[in-house]
Amino acid sequence: MGILFNERTKEFHLQGRDVSYIFSVLRNGQLGHLYYGKKLKHRLSFQHFLRVETRGASASVYEGELAFSLETIKQEYPSYGTTDFREPAYQLLQQNGSRITNFEYDNHKIYTGKKPLNGLPATYVEEESEATSVEVELIDKLLNASLILTYTVYEDRNIITRHARFEHRGEEPVDILRIMSGSIDLPTSNYEMVQLSGAWIRERHVKTRMLQPGIQSISSARGTSSSQQNPFLILKNPAATEHSGEAYGFSLVYSGNFLGQVEVDHYDVSRITMGIHPFDFQWRLEKGQTFQSPELVLAYSNSGLNGLSQEYHELYRKRLARGKWRDLERPVLINNWEATYFDFNEEKIVHIAKEAQKLGVELFVLDDGWFGKRNDDTTSLGDWFVDENKLPGGMKSLAQKVTDLGMDFGLWFEPEMISKQSNLYEKHPDWLIHVPNRHQSHGRNQYVLDFSREEVVNYIYERMESILSEAPISYIKWDMNRNITEIGSVGLPANRQFEVVHRYILGVYDLYERLTRKFSDILFESCASGGARFDPGMLYYAPQAWTSDNTDAIERLKIQYGTSFAYPISSMGAHVSAVPNHQVRRVTSLETRGDVAYFGAFGYELDVTLMTEDEKETVKQQIQYYKKHRSLIQNGIFYRLKSPFEQEGNVTSWMVVSSDQKQAIIGYYQVLSRPNPSYERIELKGLHPDYEYTVMETDQTAYGDELMYAGIALTHEYPGVEAYDEKSGDFVSVIYTLQAQ
Repeated sequence: MGILFNERTKEFHLQGRDVSYIFSVLRNGQLGHLYYGKKLKHRLSFQHFLRVETRGASASVYEGELAFSLETIKQEYPSYGTTDFREPAYQLLQQNGSRITNFEYDNHKIYTGKKPLNGLPATYVEEESEATSVEVELIDKLLNASLILTYTVYEDRNIITRHARFEHRGEEPVDILRIMSGSIDLPTSNYEMVQLSGAWIRERHVKTRMLQPGIQSISSARGTSSSQQNPFLILKNPAATEHSGEAYGFSLVYSGNFLGQVEVDHYDVSRITMGIHPFDFQWRLEKGQTFQSPELVLAYSNSGLNGLSQEYHELYRKRLARGKWRDLERPVLINNWEATYFDFNEEKIVHIAKEAQKLGVELFVLDDGWFGKRNDDTTSLGDWFVDENKLPGGMKSLAQKVTDLGMDFGLWFEPEMISKQSNLYEKHPDWLIHVPNRHQSHGRNQYVLDFSREEVVNYIYERMESILSEAPISYIKWDMNRNITEIGSVGLPANRQFEVVHRYILGVYDLYERLTRKFSDILFESCASGGARFDPGMLYYAPQAWTSDNTDAIERLKIQYGTSFAYPISSMGAHVSAVPNHQVRRVTSLETRGDVAYFGAFGYELDVTLMTEDEKETVKQQIQYYKKHRSLIQNGIFYRLKSPFEQEGNVTSWMVVSSDQKQAIIGYYQVLSRPNPSYERIELKGLHPDYEYTVMETDQTAYGDELMYAGIALTHEYPGVEAYDEKSGDFVSVIYTLQAQ
């Protein structure tokens, strides 16, 4: 395994656990794509995959030779304007107005391990032997510039990563108009494209469509990866299911504007490209400067969509998330937001914390409203000073009172935002992202700080560092509640205004990096109006994210199910909230709310002081159950069993299995009751066929093969007689816990 190179044919063969990726140097010096899919035995040459042949009405590279046309050759990182008429992977604007380039292969180097990216999040290795990388350098002699394409293959995974870098040595500047992190030409269009789409409070719903001639794409131009589209797509064989068939995944480790697209040409070749969105983007390179694209993570599965997800889960949980909290069990938390909103004081907060501690909660999180004069959402963002009218003893006093209860203390920030009613705005009105003399739109009565400016990032770091240093704080919820409008920076010249959004994201990453290094014991959770920036870039700094502002258990079935296509359940903040639900007004049982929230980073969003004694007892039992099984939930192998996006979507089911296959937890959820239903069983996954399992809730036993191939009987629905299970009705759930003998 690793990377094999054929000097004679200039072929590169990347081999992971069950995957091969093969490309070569074409006769014109560019790179041609040969194969990506199930692992192949290595042979001296795979040039027969290239298929250079004459096609009518094609432009040809060489005079007198019709066969060599980039329109008909599958490529690795295509340019535009030299016989390929499809959208390219990159485009450079030169001072004479030309966009034509000629980057030709010059050299390569293969090495064990994987290098970090400067200023950008990326997957990593802990041992050099885990991966092999190759850097292929192509040079445009006229421009005196290099294009370096870097590939890494993880030896024991079906994972390949890619990124591109330009290095400019020419006297005249060039402008990057387009730089995709990766591009692949697959030889057929017989795929379904799966994407995660939605909106605020209905993020990451699964959408599937058959590829058609032309361009189909997902993107964001909001300044964030967005709730509307996620920087992730799948191409799957139409016959592939959750647990069988071939699928390819493409996931961008980036948190800003992105584009992911598939262009199907007139020969049914599918060109997949993904990277920074070229819309409203342009980056000037002066002599001696470089530009680095984000990382694109490719995953391959021949065991269906769930197998593809498991590749991403394991990689992102162990080789993207970092730091102390990557492997530690996450604390059960309670957040005061839906309990108090802005209306609180120290006495009320401590009272909630005391009651929560009695129930077994381990972490209290103080949300929005603790700073400046923040009594509503119109004021004080940017003024990160404690409001002593609410907290007369300051943050240290409140945090100490909470920690004296035996709990940890956490705090909410929204560091990227500013209110016009704030001391910070009075001093620095130019620190907003804005265009002088143009109208300024707002979102949630707030504006976006210009994180493309170093002095702005430095100031916010100093204020956050001061708060975090003076009080015993062990958790930060990092929010971001609006998209970016009227994009401009007074800190940049006119010819660099197209760089603002990318520089902004680099500023966010820089602030995260500095804070997570300084406060390595703090658990960071990312949030952006819920799930508007739930992407791999954020997971590099914060091992969990607030999955959605929608805490309704039934809506969360779709949100968490879709999120699991790319992201491990350990990354999903999942809380039990009050009813009627604050987002959709639905009333569900406390048991169902808990059964859904178990499959994530578990917590509560409600006022426990208003609960009845019976409700408090239920919460105690939920917390006890979660603590007992959270290591399994956080580190186990996740299987999707029934989709809320199929048929009428009335049933959802999933499960998590320990790596040794001795433990499992199954969640089964029914939206609406059905009268006198048929007898049903659900077939489980991932168990050992020879192990005998006890279903702890019923004391029944069965071997793994029976549970997987015959299934487990479902008995909770109303059969139409007086004696019926208390779990019957609308919005019900069942949890099964399996333990091998």
